[in-house]
Amino acid sequence: MIRKFDETEQYDTSMKIIFATNNAHKLSEVQAVLGPDFELVTPRSVGITEEIPEQQDTIAGNASQKARYVHDRTGCDCFADDTGLEVEALGGAPGVHSARYATDGHDFAANNELLLRNLEGVGNRRARFRTVISLILDGEEHLFEGIVEGHIAQCASGSEGFGYDPLFIPEGSAKTYAEMDPAEKNALSHRGRAVRKLAEFLHNRGK
Repeated sequence: MIRKFDETEQYDTSMKIIFATNNAHKLSEVQAVLGPDFELVTPRSVGITEEIPEQQDTIAGNASQKARYVHDRTGCDCFADDTGLEVEALGGAPGVHSARYATDGHDFAANNELLLRNLEGVGNRRARFRTVISLILDGEEHLFEGIVEGHIAQCASGSEGFGYDPLFIPEGSAKTYAEMDPAEKNALSHRGRAVRKLAEFLHNRGK
């Protein structure tokens, strides 16, 4: 369970919580947004070594399924996120299928290439990134959402981040996520917005 460490536990006053991901990029992004008040625990470190299922047809459904999967196996407070890139001209695709858009695996390069092919000759390149976080705290679920509007670049640019970061340019910026340093991206990203809502909720609960 999440707990505030005893003051006698030297050098460790953070709150521990399981984050249902084994994605190192995502883990570091979320930890940076949450800051030192929280210590993220991975599923692998509590004995969940199998792939966590995400078989729902909505982003919120996937986040909820992943969080419940971890909670059912550990009994601990935990949270999970799911993110989708929703492209207006493609009817909201890839959406809930963003991670497996081109293949059954998480092949970022293949996903980006397919998205660019599907947008060849398309003038409307508006898109948005949407993250939903499912937190299970004391057996009760809470959802937090973060959305960033933007558009898809004509070609990939930048080497930071992961996923569709080389293609997505957030509204008000001339750079893709992948051209930003981690702190700059976290300050305005969809995941960052959802995580800040999560952190505020946890602080207000006094956990």
